[in-house]
This record gives sequence, structure tokens and C-alpha cells, in this order.
Amino acid sequence: MSSVVTGEAVVLELRPASFAARTVAALIDAVVVVAAAILSFLAFAALPPVVDQAAGTVLVLGLVLVLLVGLPVTVETLSRGRSLGKLLMGLRVVRDDGGAIRFRHALIRGLIGFLELYLMLGSVAVAAALMNSRSKRLGDMVAGTYALRERVPAPPPLLLQVPPALRVWASLADIGRIPDSLARRVLQFLRQADRMSPSSRDRLAALLAAEAAVLVAPPPPPSTPADVFLAALCAERRNRELLRLREQRGRSEEVAQRLYTLPFARNRGQQ
Repeated sequence: MSSVVTGEAVVLELRPASFAARTVAALIDAVVVVAAAILSFLAFAALPPVVDQAAGTVLVLGLVLVLLVGLPVTVETLSRGRSLGKLLMGLRVVRDDGGAIRFRHALIRGLIGFLELYLMLGSVAVAAALMNSRSKRLGDMVAGTYALRERVPAPPPLLLQVPPALRVWASLADIGRIPDSLARRVLQFLRQADRMSPSSRDRLAALLAAEAAVLVAPPPPPSTPADVFLAALCAERRNRELLRLREQRGRSEEVAQRLYTLPFARNRGQQ
């Protein structure tokens, strides 16, 4: 996982593509290009000889450059960083700042890629990718790009419920002073708690619980575990927010029903 700070000071968490995923995508693209080259050469050979040998050599070299350089550059420019292999593997090439690539980025990657992928049989690209944390090949280093994963598995839903032992306390507690920033940190902790070590989880839960307890009146029972208190706090806050939104929606529907009944509806039709 890598972080990118935008011009608006927003931190974006991006997941670079792994070396294996990039390798498979490159192999798919190479198979497509080689198949297109074979079909083109067969079609060219079937044509009647209308030019001499020197001109034929120039045409063949031009066809090779179009297939190995022009085609990848055109596809990545029009698709904003996706080729067939990257599309199948759920990858996209972006700039180092997370933005979409342009023609110059695709051109640099295509020209250097012709050298490191085809002339060097991928050896240079593999060596560069293995020594880079973002699995960049040489063309990415020069162009200032890298490949990231677009299809990231969705996290499982976080099901929070107020424990039965805390329902009476939760129904009476004043939690209106809990700021949104603290609630977001608590919710993020609850989402990641299962992936944390027990010592780190207990320490962070204790810190968050101590920070939230001073803003809640009355505080939770003394024997309440920190993680249970945080889960009950988030669940009760969600329930109250949902109830508030339902009441607000009911009032809006009541006002709308009054506005669209007589005599307001008649005046609306006359307008």
C-alpha cells in the first residue's frame, strides 16, 4: 500500500500491482502482439511482390515498429493506462502522483519497453521490477509511472451491535460530544482489529476508549472491556443517526404531502 498526497492535501491509499500480476499482464500483451505480427507477416507474404527487396525490408521493419511500439502506445493513451493484459488482471498504469497517464508517458514506456521487453527478452524489465517496491520496470522509472490494482476485494461489512449488558447504559448515555474525527478513528480500528496483533489491539483500544470515555456521560461500567465499549459506542451512534435521518425524512414527506394537496395543488396547476 502506498500513499499519494494530492494538491488538495488529500491522502490517497493506492495499492501497487504485484510483480506476478504485472508479469502475467505483460505475457498476455506479448502473446497478443506476437499473434498480430504473425498474422500481419502472413498477410504481407501472401501479397504479390510489387516492391523490391530493400523496400520490402523497410516495410517489414516499419510493421514491426508499429506493432511493438505504436500499438501499445496507442492503446495505453486511448485507454488511460490499460492494455488487454492489464484489463484482464485488473491493473492500470498511472503517474507517480496517481493521475492518468498521457501520450508522452505512454510513448516513453513504449519506446523503452521495446528495448527491455522484446530486444532483451524481458530480462531488464524483470531485474528492474524485482529491485523496486512498486514493481516498476525501466520504462516506468523514466516516464514517472507505475501500475496499480484497480480491482481490490471489498472488505467484509462491519456488523456492530450493542451488547445486551450495555443496552441500558447506551440508551441513557450522552454521546453527542463525540467528534466525527474520533468516531472515524474508532471505526477504522474496529475494521482492522482482527488483523492486528493482540498486544497492539489491546493497547490501541485502551487509548481510544480512554479518549472517548471522557466525552461520554455517564461513562461505561468499570468492568467493560475497551473494545466492547468502542463497539457499543459506534453501534449506538449509528442507531441514533439512523433514527434522526428517518425522522427527518418523515417530516419532509409530511411537508411535501401538505404542499401537493388542495389548495396548493390547484394553485400549482394554474401556474
